Amino acid sequence: MSMPLLLLSCDEGDFQEKRSTNKDISRILKIGMRKIDRVKKRFIEEGLDITLNGKKASRIYTKKADGDFEAHLIALSCSEPPEGFSRWSLRLLADKVVECDYIYNISHETICQVLKKTKSNRGTKKTG
Repeated sequence: MSMPLLLLSCDEGDFQEKRSTNKDISRILKIGMRKIDRVKKRFIEEGLDITLNGKKASRIYTKKADGDFEAHLIALSCSEPPEGFSRWSLRLLADKVVECDYIYNISHETICQVLKKTKSNRGTKKTG
């Protein structure tokens, strides 16, 4: 959706004969009436820059996996899988690193991101 176009459509300036109604804007831009109301409200309360670009994220994420942990994880993923398994799964790796006290807790998705970042490929013998 084009936010500047929506705001310009609402404007009653020198270059427009009349201001467009919310119903016309909704039909032309194919957006809901509530969306138009929310954009107008945000423009009035927070200004043009935030309406067009949004707010910067205020939440700070701490990184769980440091270099030492990544080294342990890669070494573990290259080792033999547990008995009864043909290869390491992401969930098995997550459980094992917690069990070995490399980290307090971690999800299999974080394991996936760490291995993806290091370009480790646990399933094939061919690399490159």
